[in-house]
Amino acid sequence: MIDTNALATAGRGEGFDRVTIQRRDVGPRDVLIDIAYCGICHSDISYVENKTGRTLFPLVPGHEIAGVVSAVGSEVTRFAPGDHAGVGCLVETCGVCRNCRSGYEQHCSGRRVGTYSSRDAEGRATQGGYSEKIVVDERFVVQIPKNLKLQNAAPLLCAGITTYSPLTRWGAGPDKRVGILGFGGLGHVAVQISRAFGARTTVFDLDPAKRDDAFRLGAADFVAEPDSETLTLLAGSLDLIICTVPANLNLDAYLGLLDLGGTFVILGLPSKELTVDALSLIINQRALAGSRIGNLAETQGMLNFCAEHGVAAEVEVIGADDIDEAYERLKAGQVRFRFALDVSTIARASTAASTTSSALIR
Repeated sequence: MIDTNALATAGRGEGFDRVTIQRRDVGPRDVLIDIAYCGICHSDISYVENKTGRTLFPLVPGHEIAGVVSAVGSEVTRFAPGDHAGVGCLVETCGVCRNCRSGYEQHCSGRRVGTYSSRDAEGRATQGGYSEKIVVDERFVVQIPKNLKLQNAAPLLCAGITTYSPLTRWGAGPDKRVGILGFGGLGHVAVQISRAFGARTTVFDLDPAKRDDAFRLGAADFVAEPDSETLTLLAGSLDLIICTVPANLNLDAYLGLLDLGGTFVILGLPSKELTVDALSLIINQRALAGSRIGNLAETQGMLNFCAEHGVAAEVEVIGADDIDEAYERLKAGQVRFRFALDVSTIARASTAASTTSSALIR
């Protein structure tokens, strides 16, 4: 086993402590990554706060992992020591279900193992990227192009692929008018990708102070504090809407923005059930859809695309001692636009747990 420093929380409301966890030894198909940065995602907060009641504590979150390969197994063919590599939301799937065999492993209906708070094939709890090292099967590791800085690439492993996948699937391009609802961690990346595809992109956000950043990152239009009158005036003006916010929206009002054959894609999870008037879909043959991250091939394609077109997450780099404050700021929306944890600071973090928990074994 490989000992490594990590930041863990023992339960809801407990805060983070420095601990030592164990990673499995490098197997024939494994890649050992020395983690440089890990993005902080809203999903991390949901798991830390145990909002679904299924979090496996003690917990090391983090599924936006960027680092450098330090060792590979004897059967690994795509990586070598020194390569820049990333790990996103998955570290294992069954590989044999219909979805996996079709290349949609993110929708695995068999054994879908998340990067943290899941059980692997041996029944051990997985632990994420708020740690110095991770060992992952080569199939779930992606190459990070060298011209992408690791701190800016890390959030792309979740925010990037979560927005890139629906933009490609529903054909964002020069002939499409795209709306991005929410200009935060996901939205600011979505705008850049949409612009890079050549689409005319409109941002909708409650905060008018984000206008300049939206235009700087590629938006053609910005709608602040959209009300029913404004949305009515914009009826039929878009072909595709990517909703990055977990808010309980008036879906009928936003569906009205779609022209013939338009699609509204949900990425965020609202707290209440969605309601929609069937006429909002029937008129103009509109569609309501959802999207869940992306597959590994898409994720590699996304990173290559971002490197080619200068797309990157804009981050505020924080140290290990700032993690609890960063969570509070993220919940309050006080970051532009993503936090990236500098993993090199974990070893010298001021707070350390009194014991090493045997439950933190991966």
